[in-house]
Amino acid sequence: MRKRVGYFAGTDSRLLTYLICHGYDTIPISNGLDNHGRYVRRINENNRFDLLIGYLHKIWGPEDAETQYQDIFHICRAFRMPLLLEVPRELQDRARALMEEIPEEVRFIDPAEILEAALAILEE
Repeated sequence: MRKRVGYFAGTDSRLLTYLICHGYDTIPISNGLDNHGRYVRRINENNRFDLLIGYLHKIWGPEDAETQYQDIFHICRAFRMPLLLEVPRELQDRARALMEEIPEEVRFIDPAEILEAALAILEE
């Protein structure tokens, strides 16, 4: 069975094309506001992904948003799904400081290194 990568809106199309051409399926994921694909809060043990990829602003909802980064972190932790957040290296410390209790499944990755990081996870 092919491994599945869930991606939030805006994920680099070249990255997604590379993943497909190398045998991985890509499926759009919605943060609940953008209606981009499968709603992230509907992920469960039966439809989990091998990897999630997205930008920080896709998991950081306004205070009144139904889904917050803590919800997505819980999903990643509960279903053992790695999440790669594309954050420029020079902003990673600031991004981490915004959030509490970042699980080990969540990694901040410079956009120039996202393909390498994704492949390392998928090829495990």
